[in-house]
Amino acid sequence: MHEIRQAVNPFILIVWFFVIDGIALPSFIFIRWVRIYDCPAGGPLMPRGMISGIIAIFSFASIMLATRLDKVGEAAILRESSITFAALIGWFFLKEPVGPYGNVMMIMLAVGVVFVEFGN
Repeated sequence: MHEIRQAVNPFILIVWFFVIDGIALPSFIFIRWVRIYDCPAGGPLMPRGMISGIIAIFSFASIMLATRLDKVGEAAILRESSITFAALIGWFFLKEPVGPYGNVMMIMLAVGVVFVEFGN
């Protein structure tokens, strides 16, 4: 995270991050995909993957820029709180079980957000 604060142009750092990922990840994913017993066809999954990739770029870039522009602690707690929202969406819409440990972790994260916000 500290690299973004030292970069002259933060957009260059973000672009290089995704360029390197874009070179390394497809081969790794392909190797894992062909090893799946009864693997799904790649065609129907491609639009979802492209949309997810675009969302990831904007999500990662926005949190990196937030750490450059404001307090790192507040940006980090915002980033981590997204895990709670993802778990709640999975539980509510996808009917995924969260379990007692997941509930405790979400409560602790919410308490941490409150402490960071009102601790100033």
